[in-house]
Amino acid sequence: MSHEQKSATPTTKKVVISVDAMGSDRGPASVVAGLALSAAEFVDLNFIIHGDEAMLAPLIGSHSILKARCTLSHAPRVVTMDDKPSHVMRHGEGTSMWSCIECIKKSEATVAVSCGNTGALMALSMIRLRKLPNVNRPAIACLWPSRNAGGFNVMLDVGADIKADAGDLLQYATMGVAYARNGLRLKKPRVGLLNVGTEEHKGRVELKLAHELIAAASAAGNYDFIGFVEGGDIPGTVCDVIVTDGFTGNIALKTGEGTAKLLSDLMREAFSATLLSKIAALVSM
Repeated sequence: MSHEQKSATPTTKKVVISVDAMGSDRGPASVVAGLALSAAEFVDLNFIIHGDEAMLAPLIGSHSILKARCTLSHAPRVVTMDDKPSHVMRHGEGTSMWSCIECIKKSEATVAVSCGNTGALMALSMIRLRKLPNVNRPAIACLWPSRNAGGFNVMLDVGADIKADAGDLLQYATMGVAYARNGLRLKKPRVGLLNVGTEEHKGRVELKLAHELIAAASAAGNYDFIGFVEGGDIPGTVCDVIVTDGFTGNIALKTGEGTAKLLSDLMREAFSATLLSKIAALVSM
C-alpha cells in the first residue's frame, strides 16, 4: 500500500458502495471519475454501479483502477430532476436510483450514493429502507467549508423537512455528532443550534426548548453544546455541528452556493477583462 492510500485498520473489511451513476448534473463520466479518485485513495472500497450498461462500461474501462473493484448493475431508466417523488415511489422500479437503494435493502452494499433528485432519493430511502428505530424524521446533512482543522463543519437539516420540533432538533444534533465523530474523526464534537442571535432569550419557543434538550443530552452524548450560533458561524470555528430545521438550512445552503457562484463569476470577469489581468490570472495559478 502506498503512503497516499488510506485504510482504517489492517482488519478493515471491504466497504461496498452502491452508486447511482446516472443522477449527476454533469453526467455519468463525472461520477465514474470521482469513483476512480476514491478508489485510488481508499483501498478498502468496492463499488456497485447502477445505470445504462452500454454507457457505463467504456467509462469504467477507461479507469484501470476500477476494473477489478466495480460491479456493473444495468438499470435502463433514470430519475430526472423533474420527476415527482410520489411518481418515483410508484413507478421508479428499473431506474438507476431504485436499483441503487435496493442494493442496501438486500445487504449487497453498505452505503448508497446518488447525485440525483433529492426528494425522490429521500422518498425511496424512506419507503424501501425505512428509518432507524426511534428516529422521527430523516435529515439531510451537508459538509460546509470552514476554518476548523478538518476543513468542514456538518450542518443539518438542509432540506429534508421544512418543519422540526424540539425533539427533532435533538435527534439532528445526535445524528450530526455521530457523523462528525466518525466522518471527521472528532472525539468530542461541538454542537451549535442556529438562531437569530446567541442570547438564550432569543428565538422561537421550539428553539428554546431544543436548547434545553440538547444541553441536557450533551454528557450522555459525549459532545460539547455551545448554545445558539448565528449564520456567520456556519463556516467558522465556533462549532463543528450546526443544527437547524430544513427550511432555514436549505436557505442558508442555497445562499452560500449563490454567493460562491457570484464571487467566481466576478473573479472570472475581472481576470479576463484586459491583457494585463489575463497575465495576472496565469501568474496566480
